[in-house]
Amino acid sequence: MATIFGLDYPTLWFLVVGGLFSGYAILDGFDFGAGAWHLFFRKEESRRIALNAVGPVWDGNEVWLVIGGGALFAGFPVMYATLFSAMYVPFMLFLVFIIFRAVSIEFRSKEPMKWWRATWDVAYSISSIMLAFLLGVVLGNVLQGMPIDHEYEYAGGPFFEFLNPYALMVGVTTLALMMTHGAIYLLLKTEGRLYTKLTLLLRSGIIFFVVSFSITTLYTLIYIPHLSDNFQEDPALFIVPVLVFLSIANIPRLAHKRKYSQAFLFSSITISLLLILVAIELYPNLLLSTLDPQNTITIYNAASSEKSLGIMLTITAIGGPMILVYMFFVYRTFKGKVKLDDTSY
Repeated sequence: MATIFGLDYPTLWFLVVGGLFSGYAILDGFDFGAGAWHLFFRKEESRRIALNAVGPVWDGNEVWLVIGGGALFAGFPVMYATLFSAMYVPFMLFLVFIIFRAVSIEFRSKEPMKWWRATWDVAYSISSIMLAFLLGVVLGNVLQGMPIDHEYEYAGGPFFEFLNPYALMVGVTTLALMMTHGAIYLLLKTEGRLYTKLTLLLRSGIIFFVVSFSITTLYTLIYIPHLSDNFQEDPALFIVPVLVFLSIANIPRLAHKRKYSQAFLFSSITISLLLILVAIELYPNLLLSTLDPQNTITIYNAASSEKSLGIMLTITAIGGPMILVYMFFVYRTFKGKVKLDDTSY
């Protein structure tokens, strides 16, 4: 099997897909989090400022989801087919909420009536909350494993089996992390009364995340023991959870000092490290079968042909830097505090 830097093609594509979803979690994560706080802002001006903080970038952030989904389909079609059929309901709900969220942002300020704006405010905030929560629910099911038969098809039972206790805990933890991430982002973009309110909301968000993360971690260690197998085989990997805890601890420390740029950096690093932790816990598996370990979907039995992966890796090497340059240009263009004008939402 062909290798690059000592890594085979399926492993490299596993890292590519993971990197794309990490980028999506960081970028769309902060605008999901910002939206989740939206109804906590009582004044019309505050809500408009919060919307305009994410307005220039939210649609560009979703490009990472499209590319990530495409990369999963192209690189691991078996995993894509099984996961999307098993998680059909949450993915369809995700699609509905992402549509409502986009419509809410664009329609809210089209009419001056209070009821009109209040309706879209509720739709925007609930959609943002549910999107973050559903991403966590899907991740929780992937970590826990699913009933997969010998043909790599989902063999689950009840319609809402995906709403199991562990998936719900991961969903709540994901929401809490994104709310913390979003509050820090809004602090970078606002000033005055809204800025003051956000400093209080951020404290609540950090407490919410630390508590939910601690409960989920404890549950994982006790009831999902297979996730620690790779760490037991290679103790050097324990550096990653240590870095996770140090990164999380840095967020409230920097927030207390009002160094929000650095706090945002560490909340982004926390998201990346948590997804690296997920990758280590799963590798080389993609989806564990709870029926029979022989039915587990791995990066090898789910991968496209070696030639296809090689071609796609070449395309990624060319297109990846172009996307990063585009994102840098967008965020550079719209940096600084939000100022409302006639073109604002």
